Amino acid sequence: MSKFTHAGRSLLEMLLILTISLVPMASGLLVMIYQLERKLEENAQVSVQEAIFAIDRVLDNLQSAASNALPLAGQPCSEAAQPLEVLAAGDPRIRSLILTRNGQSYCSSIETTITDSPTFYSPRALVQLNFDSPITPNGVVVELRLAYANPGVIATAYGIELRNELRGFQDGMVLVLEFGKKYIWEMGDSRDPQEPSQSEFFRSATSSKHGYTVRGGYPEGFTASEIRQSMLQILPSLALVGLLTGAITYWVIFRARNKGRQATSPRR
Repeated sequence: MSKFTHAGRSLLEMLLILTISLVPMASGLLVMIYQLERKLEENAQVSVQEAIFAIDRVLDNLQSAASNALPLAGQPCSEAAQPLEVLAAGDPRIRSLILTRNGQSYCSSIETTITDSPTFYSPRALVQLNFDSPITPNGVVVELRLAYANPGVIATAYGIELRNELRGFQDGMVLVLEFGKKYIWEMGDSRDPQEPSQSEFFRSATSSKHGYTVRGGYPEGFTASEIRQSMLQILPSLALVGLLTGAITYWVIFRARNKGRQATSPRR
């Protein structure tokens, strides 16, 4: 056998060993990427539903507080103010309780000279975000009214109550709560110049109880970043598997080559 033929065969054998060594690495990376994307997709769907459950609890509490104050609705403010304050003070999650008549507030649990009179953007809206409360400048107030009562009650809470629930989702997903044309997320609200990125694995759902919408998704580039981090963790193991596979392949080729030499060598 000529030297060129021997060198060519050796080169082909090395390429074969290298290719076989890379197969488990490439397969492992593809499986890892597939599983990661499936995990993010499933987590997006689950997180949106869990966010609705968590926010519903906050709003259920507001609704319960408004219902408890309903017997005071229609009474003169001079008689209703003190028991209204007691009810509001009994729950630290409640910012205020406001009595209304014909859609207009006439008595509040907050003592102030400024009229704190929520105005709902739609006759059918029962929950809304208020960015213009004179008592909470530059803040966010959640306002809930009872649909069936006139005179009625409006219960309010600080927006931090909603944000605290959103902060419980610490997996990189961005959740936005949308009430009509206004929305809020963990770090901002619709007054900010730009919405948060939710371009990857976007999901949305609407609360059947209170009518708001939860929009969820991962920011742009999140999946690629997760893939890079996972690759750094899994590559050493895949490289070891590839090395062992290559070593076994080389041993098989080397053994076959020796058997071939023995079979073709002249007998004495």
